[in-house]
Amino acid sequence: MKSLRPLKLLAGLVVGSLATAFAVVSPAYATISGLSATNDATTVTYQFTFTGAPQYARTYIDTDRNAATGFAQGGIGADYLLENNNLYHHNGGGWSWTLVKTVTYSGTGGVARWTVARADIGETASPDDADLIFQVESPLETSTKYTHVYSGGGGSGTQVTYTPATDNFANPERGLYHHTGDCDKTDFSLATLQSYRTSQGISLVMCIFYLAEYKNSAIAQSALDHLQQQLATVRAAGLKVVLRFAYTTSTSGDDASLSRVQSHLDQLAPYLSSNKDVIAVMQAGFIGAWGEWYYTQNFGNAGVISATDWANRKAVTDKVLSVLPSDRMIQLRTPKLKRTLYSTSPVASGQAYNGSALSRVGHHNDCFLASADDFGTYENTSVEYPYLQSDTTYVPMGGETCGTNPPRSSCPTALTELAQFHWSYLNTDYEPNVLNSWSTGGCLADITKRLGYRFTLQNGTFPTTATRGGSLPVTINLHNDGFTTPYNPRSAELVLRNTSTGAVQRLALNTDPRRWTAGSTTTISQTLTIPAGLPTGSYALLLNLPDPQLSSRPEYSVRFANQSTWEPATGMNSLLRTITVS
Repeated sequence: MKSLRPLKLLAGLVVGSLATAFAVVSPAYATISGLSATNDATTVTYQFTFTGAPQYARTYIDTDRNAATGFAQGGIGADYLLENNNLYHHNGGGWSWTLVKTVTYSGTGGVARWTVARADIGETASPDDADLIFQVESPLETSTKYTHVYSGGGGSGTQVTYTPATDNFANPERGLYHHTGDCDKTDFSLATLQSYRTSQGISLVMCIFYLAEYKNSAIAQSALDHLQQQLATVRAAGLKVVLRFAYTTSTSGDDASLSRVQSHLDQLAPYLSSNKDVIAVMQAGFIGAWGEWYYTQNFGNAGVISATDWANRKAVTDKVLSVLPSDRMIQLRTPKLKRTLYSTSPVASGQAYNGSALSRVGHHNDCFLASADDFGTYENTSVEYPYLQSDTTYVPMGGETCGTNPPRSSCPTALTELAQFHWSYLNTDYEPNVLNSWSTGGCLADITKRLGYRFTLQNGTFPTTATRGGSLPVTINLHNDGFTTPYNPRSAELVLRNTSTGAVQRLALNTDPRRWTAGSTTTISQTLTIPAGLPTGSYALLLNLPDPQLSSRPEYSVRFANQSTWEPATGMNSLLRTITVS
């Protein structure tokens, strides 16, 4: 984006570049973080942190919280603007401002901080509130909307600042995973799976279930029973599976015909449905050696694929999508597969999570960094890299390494591509030489924590009192330090827990954690309603992200990366605030 010209004063008006130059920028890794706004009876303090050395720091202030009035910026209508040490008032009619006065400002040490008299921005009521947008230039970086609910006065808001945690811990459907044997032959051990979670912070296991004996027959009931047993053990342990079916481990590719695969999927359908709660994601599988779609006797071997072979491959994928519950996704082995079978265009934001085939097909790379093309994973990186980067914003990405290939397989490239392609999970058992190189190179701990999502509470503003049947305005700012977002549906709710009785009241939040973008800050700003029948008393506030299929199991709720907030017994995150309901 073209750099903005400095603001200039002319006859009392601020004259700058066109308003269109101030469009919100949403970078992959924003430099702005740590947004906050606090106040006392007479002043307001705005603050955020930034990286680099921008010439300008700005806060846009929408005091009437009306996006239709004031200067349009990031979804608000700014009535006032702070730029470095100057405060301006909007005149109306586009980019037109009047200097109000100079204010107390500091922009050193990577922190922008202003202190402004409340009267100077027309904020004299108690309580009151305002919508804010924070910005630095250059380069131009713009925050999401932040709502400041003023403290002071009956029922008004107070802000809580949260301390980040640095440790690794288990969270659902993300992180390192274990793969220690063929799922159809080696029984999962409940104690071992539980130890993965409690001792290693691992919540995923791979289950590759081979159907070698059934290439020419129906799957035996004993095999289906064994699959059910394996998934039940995973559930009892509080983990989930990355699931794949295959017929062979031989490069001869002695797999099954299309009709046999389809009939087997019909047999598997009820087991996939009844166990979808512990299926994190299902890899397409079935075709070729290890179910990786390359060496195959029935679907086009070793990259020589006819039009009929492509049609049969799509028939398998469509069948998998039809029998797997619609709120679960699948993965294909290479970007070329999805681009050929469905579309050369990646999933767009408006298509994401809509249940279509395009929105449900992700990717897995089982030779990550092993060569220039990751042993055939890529055919044309100039096309497939930008495609994959965009597509994996909304569909799952995971896999494993398969051989050392420095410098490509070393830490710098690993960190870059894990973030670029939004990796959710990675095999911790293979390949050990690559993983050891990351350990000695100093990036394995960072990778372990950042695979998938890693949500950190920054601050929250909540009232101290509320009335039954009345409003409950809350603002929560959080940052996603992970490589990506959750890929399966997940609820978000504010929980009020009576400090005397322990009774809870759950209030749904209008937000989707699947859209809490990696590397960015998300603001949840919502006015909830206290149920009229809620008993009076003191209530602790908690943030809960339960699994819709396993809401009674705390192991399947999302833990935030903060100190003193996680409750392992409930699966909730304390917001470190109580309110009095009268």
